[in-house]
This record gives sequence, C-alpha cells and structure tokens, in this order.
Amino acid sequence: MLIDYHVHVVGHGEYKFDTKRLQSYLQQAREVNLSEIGLLEHDEYWQQVDFDLIKRIQQDNSDINIRLGLEIDFIPGQELQLSSLISSLPWDYLIGSVHFIDGWGFDHPDYKDKFESGNIDSIFDQYYNLVEQAVDSGLFDIIGHLDLIKIWGHNPIKKSPYAYAEPVLKKIRASGLVVEINSAGLRKPVKEIYPSREIMEQMFRLSIPVTLGSDAHNPQQVGEGLENCVELLKKIGYRSMICFERRKHRVIPLDL
Repeated sequence: MLIDYHVHVVGHGEYKFDTKRLQSYLQQAREVNLSEIGLLEHDEYWQQVDFDLIKRIQQDNSDINIRLGLEIDFIPGQELQLSSLISSLPWDYLIGSVHFIDGWGFDHPDYKDKFESGNIDSIFDQYYNLVEQAVDSGLFDIIGHLDLIKIWGHNPIKKSPYAYAEPVLKKIRASGLVVEINSAGLRKPVKEIYPSREIMEQMFRLSIPVTLGSDAHNPQQVGEGLENCVELLKKIGYRSMICFERRKHRVIPLDL
C-alpha cells in the first residue's frame, strides 16, 4: 500500500482546480500504484479548492481513496485566523510547514543567496524555533518536510543538523503528531529525503509515526521517490504508517 499525502493540484496558483487536471493526477497515481492520494493546497490557495468536485471525482474513481488536505505556512501571530479557517471546512488532515523566516522565503531559488551572506547556525536555530512553535500551536496533524532548511545543501558549523532538530522531535512525540517523510528533497540540490536518516532513526526510537508525501506540483511528480522513502524507513525499523480521514488517523502497513 503506497500513499502520497502531499500533492498540490494548483501548484503555486498557476493551475486550475478542475476535472481534467484532477484526472491527470489520479491517472498518475494508478501508474505508480497508489492506494490513497492526498490532494492539498497551500493555505493561501484554499479558495481554489472545489469541494463538490472532489466528491464527484471520488465517486467516479472508487479504486483510489482521495483525501483532502491543507498545507499551512506557519507564521507566528496568525494562529487565531488559521483556527477559524481550519474549523470551517472539511479537511482530512492538516500539514504544518515552515517556509519563511521573518518574511524570507528561504526555499525559493530567487532568495537562496541569503544562506551565503548569513550565519548558517543562526538560520538553523531560527528555523527549528519556528517548527517548534508550529508543534506547540496544536493546529496540525502532520509536520511537513521537517528539515526543509537543508534544501540548498547548507550545514551548520557549531552543531550538527540533528542537534537542532532533536528538541523539536521530543515535542512532536509529546504532542502525538505525525511526521511526513517527504521525497521532494531527492530532486532538490540537497539530494536527500526530508528528514535525514539520522533524524528518522531518532524518530523511530521515540516511536513517532510517519506518513508519506512527494510534494508533487505536477502530475508527473505524484509518487516520485516514495519507494526510496519506504525502503529507508523499513531499514530503520518502521513497519507502519498513518492515513487520515476527517482528521482521524488509522495505522496501515508500510509496504510497497
């Protein structure tokens, strides 16, 4: 059973959420043997989601479970506004992610030069502080691409990347959250799954549950790299993963 819970239909707002595009995603899901697909958008594009269309598409494609998610860019101070959005619509799961540090979109290629001029240790510290706040907010079901800050291949000097992540992992465990194993890093300059193997090994020791996502922004990327994720998780010792429906989770076998 292979699942992909991180599939963006409208990309970054440049595509339409319509029947033709949804069908292209589902066709690719079949080709890569997905049993379940999670369609989601960034919170800034949620108004482009057609909830009635999702229902119709599911009725016509009963061979694949379709779940509807929202990826929220966690920005401190917006918790009340986000809570209202979350409670008003029928999401199956919510992914909390950090893409901005004080307004700096660090994962965007146009702004990556700041890594060269900034203090990498300070950047890692700021990033994981924000992830920790996202965990503490209690808004989310899943923490997305946990160590996204490594996207361009930078590493801190004073401490290992794992040392910055470790306190957050303990809070994730205490909060009962799920961590997404995201294959998109394999097609980025870092050439590594999010999060790293070292972080995943500690997650396993802490019994932190996982789910899978490709971070697809076009149909061809659906399911891409997820077999690599499953193989690594099984080497570490994982035997199960988490699926969601209306924000309630269930445990399923981790298998290809």
